[in-house]
Amino acid sequence: MQCLTKLINDFNNTIDAWIAELGTFDFEKLITKPDAESWSLGQVYMHLINETDYYIEQIEASTNNNANLSQEMTDIGKSMFRSNAFPEVKIKGDPASTDKIQQPQSKTGLHDDMLALKQRMNRAAQSLVNTTATGKTQHPGLGYFSGPEWLQFADMHLRHHLRQKERIKNFLANQH
Repeated sequence: MQCLTKLINDFNNTIDAWIAELGTFDFEKLITKPDAESWSLGQVYMHLINETDYYIEQIEASTNNNANLSQEMTDIGKSMFRSNAFPEVKIKGDPASTDKIQQPQSKTGLHDDMLALKQRMNRAAQSLVNTTATGKTQHPGLGYFSGPEWLQFADMHLRHHLRQKERIKNFLANQH
């Protein structure tokens, strides 16, 4: 596992790139879906906000107790953390699942939510520095993560969606 300073710096660099890129799209482009099985860029942002918010909750929970100390990640989780990245697999959803992620209400709202998310994560990272608790909480499919591992996972997740963002950007650029 990486040191906390590097983890939060990596997270901040990645989320800053997402925030900066948001400014390059008008709202219509943000809500345009390439096809029925794909998300719009706005939905990708909404997904990132929702998931990262959950990861922050897990960091906060891990700093409040020493539960699950003997629990481990799955082998797939360990592999992901060793490579500091998600596997390079494109997951295509069905139209029903892609509609579960809401379209954003506004570009300004997305921007504000991303900034608030960054601030919350930085507060959560600071709580990792200030606590003696080293508990773990369970990821739904990858086993148990400590607070610093949830922080690293949040950055890995943001970076994982960069390829998806590029595919959608290419679609939007070639739209007539």
